[in-house]
Amino acid sequence: MLTPANVVTVVRIALVPVFVLVLLSPWPEWLNVAAVTADTQRLLAAGVFIVISATDWLDGYLARSRNEVTNFGKFMDPLADKILVAAALLALIELDALPTWVVLIILTREFIVSGVRMMAASEGVVIAASYIGKFKTVFQMVAIVLFTVQDSDLIRFVSSALSDSMWCISWVVMIVALILTVGSMIDYVAKARDIIGLSSFHRKKNRRGDDEAVPASIEELASSIVEHARLQGRTVGTAESLTGGLIAGALTSVPGSSAVVKGSVVSYVDEVKHAVLGVEERVLETDGAVSRRCAEQMAQGAREQLGANLAVSVTGIAGPTGAEPGKPVGTVWMGLASDKGVKSFEFHFQGDRDEVREQTVAAALSALLGKLRETA
Repeated sequence: MLTPANVVTVVRIALVPVFVLVLLSPWPEWLNVAAVTADTQRLLAAGVFIVISATDWLDGYLARSRNEVTNFGKFMDPLADKILVAAALLALIELDALPTWVVLIILTREFIVSGVRMMAASEGVVIAASYIGKFKTVFQMVAIVLFTVQDSDLIRFVSSALSDSMWCISWVVMIVALILTVGSMIDYVAKARDIIGLSSFHRKKNRRGDDEAVPASIEELASSIVEHARLQGRTVGTAESLTGGLIAGALTSVPGSSAVVKGSVVSYVDEVKHAVLGVEERVLETDGAVSRRCAEQMAQGAREQLGANLAVSVTGIAGPTGAEPGKPVGTVWMGLASDKGVKSFEFHFQGDRDEVREQTVAAALSALLGKLRETA
C-alpha cells in the first residue's frame, strides 16, 4: 500500500485542509502579518490549490512508470480529486464567489456517477473514465483557480483594463466545465444502462405461462463485445461449468463473431476442469469447484488453451440441488483472465435454475465488455 504513488495521493488529501485554512481562516490576524491582505490570501490559496492539483498527475505517473498500480490507489486517487474539488467549491460559496446552483450540479453528478460505478463493480464491470471526464476535471480545476483569484487586487493591477474580461473568462471556463460535467454523467449512465436497468425489455413466458418482462441485454452485450473486440483486434474465449456453453452461444449468435470468439471449454465436471483447464487437484479438493481459485485457474487455463486475449470462466450452483455449507443455490464465482492477470468475482443470484444461469451469462458478458472498454 505504501508505494510512492499512494503516498502522494494520501498527501494530496492531507493538503486539502491546508488549502481551506489558507483561503478562509483569518490566519494573517493570528500571525499578526498585516502585509497579507484578503486578496493576497486568495492568491496564496490558489497557489496551494495548483500544487495539490499537480500531484494528481504525479501519482498517476509514478504508478504507471513503476508498474505499481494498486487497488488502494484506484480507490483513493479519484476520491482525492472529489474531496479537493468539493472542498474548493464549498469554500467559494462561503466567500460568495460562486452561486450554490453550480456546486449542486457538480456534486450531484459525483453522487450519480459514484452510484453507477458501485453498481457496475458489484456486477464485476469496470467503467473506465472517458476523455470527457478527464477534460471535465481539468476545466473544473482551472475554473476554481480563476474564481479564487478573480477579485484579487494583484490581478486587477496586472490587467486592470481587462478586469471585466477576467470575470467573463472565469464564467466561460466554468460553463464549459458544467457542460462536460453533465456530459460525462450521461456517458457513464449510457455505458451502464444494462446494469442499472435502462436497457430495452422484451416479453417471455415463465414456467407458469405468465408474461414477464426481462432485460433484452444479453443480445446487446454480446453484440457490443464482438464489435469492441473486432475493432481492437482482440479475441475472447470462455470456460463454462454451470452455464454449459450459454455464454459462448450468446457470443457466437452474433454475425461476424468468428473473427473474435476463439472457442469455449464446457468443463462441467472436475475431471475436465483439471485435465483440460489445468485447475489444480488440491484446489478442487480443498476449495471446491465453486471457489475463487477454481474460477481464476479456469479462466487462465481457457485463455492459454484457446489462445485468446481475454477469457471468462463461470462455476457455480444453479440448483435446485447442490447447495453446500456457505454456498447456497445461486452462488457463482467468475474469473476474468487477460494479459494483465486474472480477477475473480463472487455473485449470489436469486431465482430458479434457468434464472440463475441467465443472470450468470449476463454477468460474464458484462465483465468481458467492461474489460474491453477499459483497455480501449
